[in-house]
Formats: sequence, C-alpha cells, structure tokens
Amino acid sequence: MRTAYLIAAFVLMVAACGTKQEQCIRTATREIRTLDHLTAEAEANLARGYAYEEREIVRHVWQRCDNGLFDPGHPRRMCFEPVFDTVRRPVAIDPAAETRKLDGLKARRAALVGPVSARIESCRVTYPES
Repeated sequence: MRTAYLIAAFVLMVAACGTKQEQCIRTATREIRTLDHLTAEAEANLARGYAYEEREIVRHVWQRCDNGLFDPGHPRRMCFEPVFDTVRRPVAIDPAAETRKLDGLKARRAALVGPVSARIESCRVTYPES
C-alpha cells in the first residue's frame, strides 16, 4: 500500500513539472529570468543606497545523537553538532558602479529578447498544446 502512495506522489510531482512546451519555454527563458532578478536587485540597491550581503555562520549546539532510540542498557548520548545560519547584513555600494551594472544587465536583456522570442516560437511549433 505504501508503494502505491509513493508512486502516486511521484506521478503527481512529474505532472506538476508542466507540459513539454512549458518545459521548453522555461528553458528558453531561463537567462532572461535571471537577468530580470538581477536587474530588480540592482534597482533596489540603488533605491536603498546599500546592498545586502548574505553570509553563512556556523554555531555548535548540543543535540541528541542516539537517533531517538532508547535502550535501557545504554545511556543517551549527546553530541556537539554544527548548525548553519544565514545572516544578512547591509553593505555599502558604489552608486556609479551599480548604475553601470544595471545598464549592462538591461543591455544584455535587450540583446537576448530576439533570440529568446525565436526559441519560444520554436517551442510552440515543436510542442503544440492539445
């Protein structure tokens, strides 16, 4: 019975990935989406006057390391385990450099619009929706 649930979950997960046409279009527009994300981030940095830097810090905490199993003959064990946290902190930006970066991102996106539109049309022709 459990296998049937796993198979059903897998089928639903694969079906959620989209049709062949949607997958093709998603692949074709991946770089444009990345450029849009970076452009929005650069615009927000300029509007705020600073950027955010994310760093991962490590701290250690005592945790049970006996897998939660209780054996009367053996005491519970504790281990000093690392825990990773991501912290954001503001950092200064050079507004001129950020503006140049933003202009470069917009120029790159404008250059990609034509080829990506052609790839999207190719996806629609190759994988027509029923």
